[in-house]
Amino acid sequence: MPTARTSRRAYVVWAVGLLAYAVAIFQRGSLGVAGVQAQERFSAGASAIALFLVLQLAVYAALQVPVGVALDRFGSKAMIMAGALTMAAGQAVLALATDVPTAVVARVLVGAGDAMTFISVLRVVQVWFTGRTVPLVTQLTGILGQVGQIVAVYPLVALLRDTSWPATFLGAAAVGVLVAVLVLVALEDAPPGTAVTAPAGMAEVRANLVATWREPGTRIGLYTHLVTQFSGTVFALLWGFPFLTLGEGLSPATAAGLLTFFVLVGMGFGPLLGKLVGRWPLRRSNLVFGILGATATIWTVVLLLPGRAPLWLLVVLVMVLGTNGPGSMIGFDYARTENPVERSGSASGVVNVGGFMASLCTILAIGAVLDALTPGGASDYDLGAFRAAFAVQYVFWAIGLVGVVRHRKQLRARLARDGIVLVPLRVAVGARLRGGSAYPRPVPPTDR
Repeated sequence: MPTARTSRRAYVVWAVGLLAYAVAIFQRGSLGVAGVQAQERFSAGASAIALFLVLQLAVYAALQVPVGVALDRFGSKAMIMAGALTMAAGQAVLALATDVPTAVVARVLVGAGDAMTFISVLRVVQVWFTGRTVPLVTQLTGILGQVGQIVAVYPLVALLRDTSWPATFLGAAAVGVLVAVLVLVALEDAPPGTAVTAPAGMAEVRANLVATWREPGTRIGLYTHLVTQFSGTVFALLWGFPFLTLGEGLSPATAAGLLTFFVLVGMGFGPLLGKLVGRWPLRRSNLVFGILGATATIWTVVLLLPGRAPLWLLVVLVMVLGTNGPGSMIGFDYARTENPVERSGSASGVVNVGGFMASLCTILAIGAVLDALTPGGASDYDLGAFRAAFAVQYVFWAIGLVGVVRHRKQLRARLARDGIVLVPLRVAVGARLRGGSAYPRPVPPTDR
């Protein structure tokens, strides 16, 4: 394996990709923190602003597979540059927009550019790093990229307050252009001497996509991403704040503090999870089941508890939900280890669809239940309505659990054919603690 893959240059290239991803997160969240100003500028209600978010998520999810195919064909550098410029165009349009239809076009562009970024950066990690470092750097990518959300919350709000709407969003567009220039200058698709073969034509592209989907590792990755991601995403992105304030009666400041804690938990848990995935590559599903079990259990307690939940229980809820984002990254690790590098883009794209489609459907389902139970709108939201609405999560947990279990059986049957039979987890842990191997023979190179 070329030493360049773990050289200082690898970390420089990764840092450039990470910056591009952080800026994508910033562009994604920029309208959310300017919701009040957006309603004033476009003379629109809260429902219209929520539509922007739904459309943006829908575009992001819908483009994951096409973007993954394009990534395999054109490489990370071209796709990250295209994403940065597309988001910059969207922010420029939003800066000059004065009506809702134009603003919708702007957010569609931002969603499209955002869709090109994350899986392209994951491909950079896969090609430039190796061994147990890959799961850890993958987790760090997801965690450190959230710095973009912090930038969206504080500096962007300050700019809106001190300057104007056009100046703020033209500035955001300029940041996107600068990132594209930096990627052009400093990011490379692969270390020197690394052969990464792109599909030669559309027939091969289609064949690769079919092979990607037929791979059980891709599908368990999709269901892993689905079952671990959506609950935390829905809570942090839209419905958590009103649930905490209107349902549980917390002050806006306390609710905001809990959402900040949510981000901090993910930042602390991600590296630990990355190390566990690297150390126990054939036990990743146990981590998935643990995160799913903890999430469903704490929600069950909160939803069934008579009356409002005590603050300590809501802290535990937010802490558990904070593990969801890092947990969803295990899905990409399945895609990485079970697909050749020339299919990594399409495999990551398929995986990324899972969580975001589940999040989108859950956001809409919760909104529909709340509307049905409280015809008067947000002013009538109460704890009972929120409990009924959040119960829709059990449908998606069930779908994801069935998918993970089914495709885990297929992967383990393949391991058995290769002569690798997994002993019970308690036996494997005991072997590790005694300094032995948890597997009857060395783990295949792709799983290391």
